Amino acid sequence: MNKTRLSMMGAAVVTAGLPTLAMANECSTVRFAEVGWTDITVTTALASEVLEGMGYEARVDTVSVPIAYSGMQNDDFDVFLGNWMPSMASISDPYVEKGTVDRLTANLEGAKYTLAVPQYVYDAGVTSVEDLADHADKFDNDLHGIEAGNDGNELIQQMIEDDAYGLGDWEVVDSSEAGMLAELRARVPNEDWMVFLGWEPHPMNTNFDMAYLEGADDYFGPNLGGATVYTNTRGGYAEECPNVAALLNNMTFTLEMENQLMGEIMDDGANPRDAARTYLQENDELLGEWLAGVETIDGEPAEEAVRNALQ
Repeated sequence: MNKTRLSMMGAAVVTAGLPTLAMANECSTVRFAEVGWTDITVTTALASEVLEGMGYEARVDTVSVPIAYSGMQNDDFDVFLGNWMPSMASISDPYVEKGTVDRLTANLEGAKYTLAVPQYVYDAGVTSVEDLADHADKFDNDLHGIEAGNDGNELIQQMIEDDAYGLGDWEVVDSSEAGMLAELRARVPNEDWMVFLGWEPHPMNTNFDMAYLEGADDYFGPNLGGATVYTNTRGGYAEECPNVAALLNNMTFTLEMENQLMGEIMDDGANPRDAARTYLQENDELLGEWLAGVETIDGEPAEEAVRNALQ
């Protein structure tokens, strides 16, 4: 066989390997959209710890919910772990229906998300959203939300626009998770009234004596906004990066897990990645579940590698 033919064969082998190499390089950095909610901070930190133990790089950017979805559509982000359904349907469904975002798997069951009040307000007779308008002056006609553009604020705004429950002349107070809870904390000592977005998992459920309002099923869904949280990826990501997708499909969380980690971050000031790392060290059995059938970036079994990285 002459040298020319050998050179041609070698070139063909190298060329044939380029798509695989390029795909591996494309998948080596996993780009997370994070929206400033502590529960999603927790799950993103857990996923980042595991991925980095597998040899990947995790990049996390905090953006608004609309930017998270447009970013996945525009190939700026790969993964978002916080698709609360059904409350987020109006934002996420158009992208899922177009195929620019994939709803990969449910990562949390049993969550809830709806309007809430301090317990002393509930005890005074405000037990349903239908009771709010009768006490508008005590609430200053304000419904307190988190950051502008998130699904909860949009649902409240829709209630106002529909004049549902007599709330047509009320206003949404845009803030942030931390800002809304700081306002609640300031009002509780004097038993000042406030209605706000509440959800579980979240330490607010143990840090405050609070109650969820009935009656908003048409907007937040039944069972006090009963929710399932899904992992979303940009369209086609699971096919492009099947090993990362295998991990994401395996990663499920619990209310207890998230409440514990959120409390450590919000109440004790723990760094999210440090808290996630310690939790994984202390709950080693999770790695066996999450890493079943998953490899490192170099093609080795991931479970042992991640355990070693967490030491």
